[in-house]
Amino acid sequence: MAKKKGGNTAEAVTQLVKPYVEELGLKLWDVRLVKEGASLYLRVFIDKDDGVSIDDCEAVSRAIDAPLDELDPVDGEYCLEVCSPGIERELVKDEHFEQFLGADVMIKMIRPIEGIGREFCGKLKAYNKPNITIEDHSGENEVTFAKKDAVYVKLDDFD
Repeated sequence: MAKKKGGNTAEAVTQLVKPYVEELGLKLWDVRLVKEGASLYLRVFIDKDDGVSIDDCEAVSRAIDAPLDELDPVDGEYCLEVCSPGIERELVKDEHFEQFLGADVMIKMIRPIEGIGREFCGKLKAYNKPNITIEDHSGENEVTFAKKDAVYVKLDDFD
C-alpha cells in the first residue's frame, strides 16, 4: 500500500465508512488502528439496537473493502476487522457517555485515585466534557475525574 499522506487514520476511515455503515441500517461505534505483535489491525466497530450479527459484519466488510483500498489510509499491510463493540463496550466518544448516563460502568485509571485505587465500578452519574462523575453502587460516594486520566471506561454487567 502507498504511504499515508498524514492526518489521523482513524478519523479518515471514520469519515469514509460511516455512510456505508448507516446505509446498511447500522451505527458506527468506533474505528481503531492497533498493532498487535507484528500485525496491524484496522478495527471497525458497528452497532444496532437489537445486536450485531455476523451477517452485519460481513455486509459492512464487503461494502467498505473497495473504498478503503482506494483511500489507502494505512502505511503497509493491515487486517480489516469489522465487529461489534460487545456487551462490555468501551465508552470513547462524547455521545457514548451521553447515551449511557445512569449505566453501570467499570473504570481503570492511569494512576490510582487516593482511597479508591486504579480500578473501580459504579454508575455513570454525569459527563461534562472532559470530566466524568461516577457514583458508587451504594449511592453514597461520587468521584469525578478527567476522561484523559482513565485507561478505559466500559459498560459493566453489574447486578
